[in-house]
Amino acid sequence: MQTDITGRLLICCPDRPGIVAGVSQFLYTCGANILDASQHSTDPREGLFFMRMAFQLEKAAITREQLEKDFQEKVAGPLKMDWHIDYTDRRKQMAIMVSRYDHCLMELLLRWRSGELPVDIPLVISNHTELEQLTRDFGIPFHYLPVNPDNKGAQEQEAIRLIKAANADFIVLARYMQILSPAFVSVFPGRIINIHHSFLPAFAGANPYKNAYTRGVKLIGATAHYVTNDLDEGPIIDQDVARVSHKHAVSDLMMLGRDIERQVLTRAVVAHIEDRVIIHGNKTIVF
Repeated sequence: MQTDITGRLLICCPDRPGIVAGVSQFLYTCGANILDASQHSTDPREGLFFMRMAFQLEKAAITREQLEKDFQEKVAGPLKMDWHIDYTDRRKQMAIMVSRYDHCLMELLLRWRSGELPVDIPLVISNHTELEQLTRDFGIPFHYLPVNPDNKGAQEQEAIRLIKAANADFIVLARYMQILSPAFVSVFPGRIINIHHSFLPAFAGANPYKNAYTRGVKLIGATAHYVTNDLDEGPIIDQDVARVSHKHAVSDLMMLGRDIERQVLTRAVVAHIEDRVIIHGNKTIVF
């Protein structure tokens, strides 16, 4: 029995009239049915156009290779597009890196097991052993790679080897408390998602909730972003905050903060899985 293919097309190109019409007409001639379309134009000085279009195509209508070849020749080339098509019949492979904190890992694993995250998780990598049994209880391979100043480079290379061997499409740092080197980041550009325990850029560091308490803040938050060589300054995918007051103790801030981290990281991961994020410089367009 033949099933239809659902594709997600992401586009960035110079803004001009006729882009939506050109893409829509091309998909129509291929026998595709457009399921969803979202677009954004920057201000005239920058003059860029971004679009996400989800479409359904009869499996027998045209091969993916031919569709993409024709799209490049007839539409993308003339309109100077940067573009990508992903297909939903192949589940993305999500690698996870984590240290000792379990709340983000648990959130991802529970949502994965319930079917809310349509991905496969081929491995979890950690520089500590505390979460090994938890990971294995979900039937997921766990790899312990302890890191110290003397072996950091070698352990990163081993992590890269494991991630590549698992054919992982992207990596989630679920509170992985190590700074990744430029050499590691360069292997997975735009494919590493980090959750930061702060509404960036405030209160970065090892004790954000204590620092926030000392400062007497009225808001705490969390930020999910793509990892770049600039520490905690990569393109932001999602953020959220919660109001707090002088009545909240440090333990209250930690509990509230971890709840926000779980929610923000989940939303960012879902947006990435659903191909709703376009990276543009140090910003993102999230449809």
